[in-house]
Amino acid sequence: MTRFKGPILVLVIQGFLVVEIVTGLVTGQWMPVFVAVSTLGLTLLPDRFARFFGITLPGSILSAIVIFIFATLFLGEVADFYERFWWWDLVLHFFSALSIAAMAFLAIFMLFEGDRYAAPPWALAVLSAAVALAIGALWEIFEYGMDQLFGMNMQKSGLTDTMTDLMIDTLGAALGGLSGYLFLKGRQLGGLGAAMTEFMELNRRLYRKLRDKNG
Repeated sequence: MTRFKGPILVLVIQGFLVVEIVTGLVTGQWMPVFVAVSTLGLTLLPDRFARFFGITLPGSILSAIVIFIFATLFLGEVADFYERFWWWDLVLHFFSALSIAAMAFLAIFMLFEGDRYAAPPWALAVLSAAVALAIGALWEIFEYGMDQLFGMNMQKSGLTDTMTDLMIDTLGAALGGLSGYLFLKGRQLGGLGAAMTEFMELNRRLYRKLRDKNG
């Protein structure tokens, strides 16, 4: 039964978005319709994107991605969570950085075909965290560009918002990298280790040397 929790949660979110789209069309609420359609479209992409590259996403990871998209776009914009809860943006930055670092670890470890001894665990952890931080920095550059070019207000309080986001990104990236380090040491950081193990089991051919080690 556990294997189906993720996909069912994804279907619930997608079903909710469909209802919101229909409701918005009936009532003439075009902005919520646009955001709901965009959110729905993005929730359909991760699984298809992974399959295109021959990767199978565990239900837990797929659900986490869809929840993040839903929380960022629909709840953030339509439900106005960014204004209603001052900490909403910080929480999303933290979990996005943590998740990106963990996924970066899986991708880097994949390049070594799951060989635990190809590089020191600390090096893989630092590299994974660096990837997440780089993406976080690019996002801040994107926000600055949108504000300057199109007069938007993505940076909110300007430099303070940017630096706060980067500090939260650093914390999340560090914990994501730590999760990879602990995995290589045979330990887990919360549920991240279990998600990593499940991902590798579903994509065993991409972690051939880990498979050979474990039988």
